[in-house]
Parts: sequence; C-alpha cells; structure tokens
Amino acid sequence: MNLNIVPARTGVQWVREGIQTFFRQPLALVGLFFMYMAVMLIVSQLPGIGVLLAGVLVPASTLGLMAATREAAQGRFPMPTVLASAFRAGQQRMKAMLALGLAYAVLSTLVSLLVSALLPTPDAPAQAGTPAAQQVSGAVLLTLLLHLPIFLMFWHAPALVHWHGVTPAKSLFFSIVACLRNARAFLVYGLAWAGLVMAMGMVIAIFASLVGSAEAASMVMMPFAFLMAAMMSTSIYFTFRDCFVESETPALPDEA
Repeated sequence: MNLNIVPARTGVQWVREGIQTFFRQPLALVGLFFMYMAVMLIVSQLPGIGVLLAGVLVPASTLGLMAATREAAQGRFPMPTVLASAFRAGQQRMKAMLALGLAYAVLSTLVSLLVSALLPTPDAPAQAGTPAAQQVSGAVLLTLLLHLPIFLMFWHAPALVHWHGVTPAKSLFFSIVACLRNARAFLVYGLAWAGLVMAMGMVIAIFASLVGSAEAASMVMMPFAFLMAAMMSTSIYFTFRDCFVESETPALPDEA
C-alpha cells in the first residue's frame, strides 16, 4: 500500500463521484445514512455513558458508510448489514476498530471539556449581537478548530484498519499524513461542498421569498440538508481510494 499524492482538481472529482454514486442507489444510501443518524441519536441518549459510547461507534459507523459506497460504486445494492462491516471482519480487526473508537471518544471528550473550561456556556439564552451570543460563537469556532486535527487523524483511519489491517496507532498517523500531503485536493474538496451548500441555501431562500412563508422554506430545507449530508458521506470513500493505492512495495512514511 502506497500513499498517493493527487492534484488539487481531484477534490472536485471526489465530490462528483460521491454525488454520482449516491444517485446510483439513492434509496439505499439515504436509508443507511438515516439508520446511522438514528443509531447515534439513540445511543447518545443513554444515561451516563451515551455520549461516550456514541463516540466509540463513530469510526465503525463511518467505515460502514464507506463500505456501502464501495458496494454502490461496484454496482451492488448495499444491504443494511453493511453498516456493521467493522464488526464482521474477525475479532482482531473488530478490537482494533473499537480501540480506534475509544481513542476518538476520549479525544472528542477532552476537546469538549477544554472548550467548556475556556468558554463556559452562558446561563441565559444568547440573543444575537450580545456578549453571550459572541461567547457561544467563539465556543463553536474553538471547538471546530480543536477538532480539526482529530478529523484529520480519523479521516482514513477506519478504512486503513478494516481493509488493510493497519494498527490503530499507525492508521491515525498515516491518515493525518495523507490528508496533509493532499491538502490542496482536500481544500478544493471542502470548497466544492461549501459552494454546493451555499447554492442550495440560495435556492431555498429564493423559494421562501416566492412563497412568502418561512415555515414552507424550513420544510423544504430539512430534507435537502439531509440529502446533502448523505451525499457528502458517500464521497468520503473516494478520498480514501485515491489517497492510498495498492503496491507490492509499501511506501508509507515511517513514524520516526
């Protein structure tokens, strides 16, 4: 397995392939994404350990969605059982995926605790333009910035563990290296999705102005936002496929 460096324009290709693959099996992929969201929501509501347990399941669930995309890209109908792919690949890889999940949950929890300590949540509801609202906005921005290295470490890690048998620690290292070495492609990828989201928002805003009803616009926005999120999740598999290629002579960077 070799690390592959792709040109910046590949970011647009990832978005395009994600959308095209989504529309090959739209009902299946929407259904699987809904199942993923529902499971995460239910698990997170468990008293005491719900949020932590949901974090543990994130890498395995991400792998399940990637496996579903792989099935759809190869012309097969992804069944619901594909979401549990991480737990059907043998005991060793299942333990590795759970270790990855535990690391994700711990790191995410530490970030949340740090943000809460630095920028406590206001007691009263935040009104726009008030210091409380600015504090909430600052907390959201800080959370995203602190989560960025976590996202990079776990972007490819589940697939590396599942499909290539890489150890959890090495998968985190290889993942962040692959993302940084292909930073231009990922930047274009992110900008392309941001552009599509903004375009969708403009269309909905025009619709709202035509019908003169904010409630109608909200009813339209929710399913469109859900579909957009499902298509984004579909495109993740292609970022992994192009960043790592099969080779007889492995050339991944050392952890030195």
